[in-house]
Amino acid sequence: MKIGILALQGAFLEHKQALERLGVSCIEIRKKNDLDYIDGIILPGGESTVQSKLLRSLDLFTPIQSMINQGLPVLATCAGLILLAQNITPDQTHHFATLPVTVKRNAYGRQLGSFSTTGTVGDLKEFPLTFIRAPYITQIGEDVEILSTIDQKIVGVKYKNQIGLAFHPEMTDDLRIHKEFLKLVENVNELPKVACVG
Repeated sequence: MKIGILALQGAFLEHKQALERLGVSCIEIRKKNDLDYIDGIILPGGESTVQSKLLRSLDLFTPIQSMINQGLPVLATCAGLILLAQNITPDQTHHFATLPVTVKRNAYGRQLGSFSTTGTVGDLKEFPLTFIRAPYITQIGEDVEILSTIDQKIVGVKYKNQIGLAFHPEMTDDLRIHKEFLKLVENVNELPKVACVG
């Protein structure tokens, strides 16, 4: 199993360290051929607008979007969730647009820009939730499963092979979400991987 981690900007090293603690092979994605033969991809937190511009300038945007649409498992945190969302408020932009949700950027404002709590994420109880200038999800489309809510706000979803989280599991010592993502990758990727095209 090989997991690609988008490494253009943001908190990609923390995801890499989490995977290394689990003994999983990973590659930092900075150019198109880094996408060859990966079994899953992580889109980290950071600045979604900057990441989107770099994805396009490095000719990574279309290949990654195509791979996700074809079923490549993806774990997206904070800015990564924004990259996946079909709709973003208040600016009405969109990036990969593979996840049928509407996301509100910087939804907690400056006073609550960063905070920590605990909550349920799918079947995981008492998971530490770290929010950093976080978005949250205001609407979901058909077949989107809600994984986590905080104060009646949706902060985690799953749709097909896409997991989108408003918080940062990589900023904690709890590896359960990464383990769940790896289970998804194992279940999905039973066929031989091929090189990225496009």
